[in-house]
Amino acid sequence: MTGVDAVTDRLLRELAPQVLAVLVRRWGRFDACEDAVQEALLAAALQWPVEGVPASPKAWLVTVATRRLADEARSDQARERREERVSAMPGPGDDVELHDDTLTLLFLCCHPSISPSSQVALTLRAVGGLTTGQIARAFLVPEATMGQRISRAKQAIRAAGARFEPPPVAEWEGRLAVVLHVLYLIFNEGYAASAGEGLLDVELTAEAIRLTRRLHALLPGDGEVSGLLALMLLTDARRPARTGPGGSLIPLADQDRSRWNQALIAEGADLITETLRSASLGPYQVQAAIAAVHDEAPSADQTDWRQILVLYATLKRFWPGPMVSLNHAVAVAMVDGPAAGLDLLAEVEEDARLKGHHRVEAVRAHLLDMAGDLDGARAAYAKAARQTANQPERRYLEHKARQADRRMDG
Repeated sequence: MTGVDAVTDRLLRELAPQVLAVLVRRWGRFDACEDAVQEALLAAALQWPVEGVPASPKAWLVTVATRRLADEARSDQARERREERVSAMPGPGDDVELHDDTLTLLFLCCHPSISPSSQVALTLRAVGGLTTGQIARAFLVPEATMGQRISRAKQAIRAAGARFEPPPVAEWEGRLAVVLHVLYLIFNEGYAASAGEGLLDVELTAEAIRLTRRLHALLPGDGEVSGLLALMLLTDARRPARTGPGGSLIPLADQDRSRWNQALIAEGADLITETLRSASLGPYQVQAAIAAVHDEAPSADQTDWRQILVLYATLKRFWPGPMVSLNHAVAVAMVDGPAAGLDLLAEVEEDARLKGHHRVEAVRAHLLDMAGDLDGARAAYAKAARQTANQPERRYLEHKARQADRRMDG
């Protein structure tokens, strides 16, 4: 939102899914409600910097969005019936501040009438506040394809007559799996932005953690809910050390571990330790265990890479995919040497979903660097820099390419 200060922008992003949830609960028209929320956000972006943030910003947004819906209703053939419904609604301040329906909105977006991939995409858009471009990059598909997918998902929810309420018991397990995946993707986009000037989006990671904590409070015995929360806490604990002056990227091996949040590490480690004892194993628990091994190592050199390698081999059985395979290749290199990692990378990069993705070249550059092939590492670093849309990552990769070049000359 151009021209909006950072505090107001953060507030609008935090309130957007809550306002959408209020409107969908009252009106039940997902697509129309989202349009109304976008207009209310635009109005706030224009007015609040001049007039000041209202005393009840959420109620203000609900009021503006409701007026937009009411205006639309008046032009509809069912004008009288809908206007009666509007007039019977409680005032904008009556219950707006007392309820946060974001979790219910999450489950609505994961309605079984739409495909799993569309469920994830729609939730990232409506609850996570991600742009279509960000979601497309997370799914490794063109932006136009993702736009069509999200549009079809909205239409399907409307056609199914989905109600704004928690899912029935029979659908709970399947919907929960999608909700967890959505929260995982929201957190990842906040922790490592796919594009833009910043490496981190603290609001996204905080919202993902907040919603996952709420799920954990509802389902404390669910191993994967606990595993996902532990993974987020253990990962977010490193955030203070992940960037340097000017927002520059600092890789895990070079981070000042004294800056890591020890309270989050302790909470996450205790949670995953207890969960592994009591619950059936799942992919989020395995990832949390990997994060715990990294976090509990006193230094990068003391990281137990053999344990991490075993955990990645386990994760590949639960959750096969190109990104897991890339990380597995790094773990293999750390245990068996860079040549073994490069051999595995040659197999991984054949996956069409990774075509043109900067992570492949970044991993190749790292492994070639480890092997002493500075010319190859320099070329791979430079290629990875050209492929990423995130500016701090690009600057870091360009710096690594220059370093390799200087070492060759020296």
